[in-house]
Amino acid sequence: QVQLVEFGGGLVQAGGSLRLSCAVSGSIFSINTMGWYRQAPGKQRELVAAITSGGNTNYGDSVKGRFTISRDNAKNTVYLQMNNLNPEDTAVYYCNAGGQLWGPGLGSWGQGTQVTVSS
Repeated sequence: QVQLVEFGGGLVQAGGSLRLSCAVSGSIFSINTMGWYRQAPGKQRELVAAITSGGNTNYGDSVKGRFTISRDNAKNTVYLQMNNLNPEDTAVYYCNAGGQLWGPGLGSWGQGTQVTVSS
């Protein structure tokens, strides 16, 4: 089972940008789908973005046009570029490996990284 470690969270003002990274132990070449999810206090965990090994992507409606997911198989890393952040983006962001484009399935999770957007 792979291990995932997220990096890049922090505090940013509304309108700002952050780039999250998810480092995966072992090769992600054989992992079809990698994804980012988030969970705000009192809310269910939701899909932010997912990407397949072939480059197909799926984004949550609230982040379309602002966030971009990418993967670097050579570096065993998945990224989430977040632009034009707003306070509603405040949440713990989790990396997922081995799920599907539309949900996490039985994929593995990282420990999460906090993103806080101030108004």
